[in-house]
Amino acid sequence: MLRILFFILTILILGFGFAWLADRPGSLSILWQGQLIEMSLMVAASILLAIVAVFMFLWWFVRTLFTSPHSVRRYFRARTRDRGYQALSTGLIAAGAGNAALAHKMSARARGLLRADQEPLILVLEAQTAVIEGRHDEARRLFQQMADDPETRELGLRGLYVEAERLGAHEAARQYAETAAESAPYLPWAAKATLEYRCRVGNWDDSIRLLDQQRVAHVLNRAEAERLKAVLLTAKAEDRLESEPVAARDNALQALKLAKDLVPAAIVAAKAYLREDNLRKASSVLEQVWKLNPHPEIAHAYLRARGGDSAVDRLKRAERLESLRTNNVESLLIVAEAALDAQDFAKARAKAEAAARMHSSERVYLLLADIEEAETGDQGRIRHWMAQALKAGRDPAWVADGYVSDKWLPLSPVTGKLDAFEWKVPFDQLEGPVEEGAVSSATIALETLPPVSTVDVERVATAAAPVTAVPAAEAAPPAAPVEPVPARDERKPKPEQSPEPFFGRPPDDPGVREGAQPRGGDQKSRLKLF
Repeated sequence: MLRILFFILTILILGFGFAWLADRPGSLSILWQGQLIEMSLMVAASILLAIVAVFMFLWWFVRTLFTSPHSVRRYFRARTRDRGYQALSTGLIAAGAGNAALAHKMSARARGLLRADQEPLILVLEAQTAVIEGRHDEARRLFQQMADDPETRELGLRGLYVEAERLGAHEAARQYAETAAESAPYLPWAAKATLEYRCRVGNWDDSIRLLDQQRVAHVLNRAEAERLKAVLLTAKAEDRLESEPVAARDNALQALKLAKDLVPAAIVAAKAYLREDNLRKASSVLEQVWKLNPHPEIAHAYLRARGGDSAVDRLKRAERLESLRTNNVESLLIVAEAALDAQDFAKARAKAEAAARMHSSERVYLLLADIEEAETGDQGRIRHWMAQALKAGRDPAWVADGYVSDKWLPLSPVTGKLDAFEWKVPFDQLEGPVEEGAVSSATIALETLPPVSTVDVERVATAAAPVTAVPAAEAAPPAAPVEPVPARDERKPKPEQSPEPFFGRPPDDPGVREGAQPRGGDQKSRLKLF
């Protein structure tokens, strides 16, 4: 574009110059060696322009004549370079496709046509060819050679890291990743590997600093960086909770600012406040997270925040949580469990049945079995709920990469991934056993609940009835005549009773009842499945 403008501008200047001379006619006289030469000014200007053009053409011809050998060499060198780049491109494509034979052939051809010190891609092709051919020692040598060159340093460190991971040399892989992350924090693989290695050893401060560098380098977006930083701050707070509760509280609160629904951070902050005897702030933190993410661990920490509370007090606190998040399964379940502890069986049953209708799960049916055990003691009804629990969907848990944990962890123990644990149903336990093509629902379970047995009700009432002292005079009734006891054969046979239907494990099985106590005592038996 600039050349076209320059050409047009030159033509305009020349045209303007000749027009200016044409408007001002005149003659030019030259006396040279006794001869007088006269001509018009326009002719003289044309002759001068022609002489300049001839000199320029002669200069170009002489210059081309003297530089022709170099031009010829440059032409053939460019042709050879083009053939070399074509072989290099074909070899890289073959290496990526896994064609070792073609990649090796193109690598040799490219090295013959190009100089390795001027084109680092030749080393890349040779290293990739060595990897797919199984010559790992040669590949590591080439990667090390690339790591020593500033131009290919990052690529060489990446290759050495991959080879170290393949051999299981995790310490060497960590060193390669940290070296790459220090010089180039914008590399995602180096930053991620270094972050995971530092988290595994509990180096939370360096991990947070590296995460901030990644955010500045735009390796992570803002939302992802804030979530990971909240996880790191929570892990740091858990480690410092016993020794430095104040610092742990600050870290946990900072994590909640970055991720408002992070349940582990709320629990750590509440525990730190409770160590300072600040029940109000501990409850406030738990309530705020409960509104966003109703979680059973939040509810358990909220109800047990005050150690001297009675069962009735815990029931009131559970109802407070239900008022914060109504029409929620977890709210209904926590109230039902608290009501069961407070011996308010009507409320416990109503809340548990409402939770079952909303979302039937193993935990709901086991809770109904506990209520039945404590209120009626009817073994048929207990077995009915136990059978429903066997067929119901399993309860959610902390799961990461197929690993189920009893508590939240910042890293996955399988892959080492940060923030891998999720509160969800394990993938291999999505549903219970299927009978006749469909899983039993809560409505069918409530409709098929057997009636309460009067024998079991009387047994429960007898066991719960208080025992009073009887005076000796009243305790000894007057002697009555003793009737002869008939022989075994003469006794009147009792009618044969039909056995109760069996819906699950017998109630005296140690796998069903754990820590059984008398029904009239303070402790209630809890039913659970293996």
